[in-house]
Amino acid sequence: KIVRYPDPVLRAKCRNVGEITPEIRTLAADMLETMREANGVGLAAPQVAVDLQLAVIDVSHNPDCLTFMKVNGEKVEMVKHMPIVLMNPQLELGSDKEIGEEGCLSFPRLRGDIRRSSKIKVSYTDLDGQTVTVETDGLLARAFQHEIDHLNGILFIDRLNAVAKVSIKRKLARLMEEWEEDD
Repeated sequence: KIVRYPDPVLRAKCRNVGEITPEIRTLAADMLETMREANGVGLAAPQVAVDLQLAVIDVSHNPDCLTFMKVNGEKVEMVKHMPIVLMNPQLELGSDKEIGEEGCLSFPRLRGDIRRSSKIKVSYTDLDGQTVTVETDGLLARAFQHEIDHLNGILFIDRLNAVAKVSIKRKLARLMEEWEEDD
């Protein structure tokens, strides 16, 4: 089940994943299934109430959502590298920024314009225990930034500009009432 705001786990600074156990593999597989059922492009462990540095991303439904992807320095076809399961990521942000609309599975029906780096480089551990370095742009870069924020207790609403934060406050309060009624 996807945890909704304001659950405290969404603000947790998540613990590193140590050994890759069968439980970690099962969690990653379950998270991919949950993300797909919710029509998401990413899901972080705290969104399923687990405070671990683990996230999943899959943007393969939209092959034109980026202009390049490099894995360990080699240019690759994005769809052949989806889904991504990442643990203990280290993110390097590019200097160029762009504004794009984002939503979050922990904030159903809420969207906002968020300013993020247009290109990123991220290193992480995969399920085989290998260190992988990805360089990319577009939706995949945005998804990495969004999910890694979750692992650090940062939510997309924290990244809204001041005007948007004020205007979204009422909408968020109404939505939270609806979410309680749904539960």
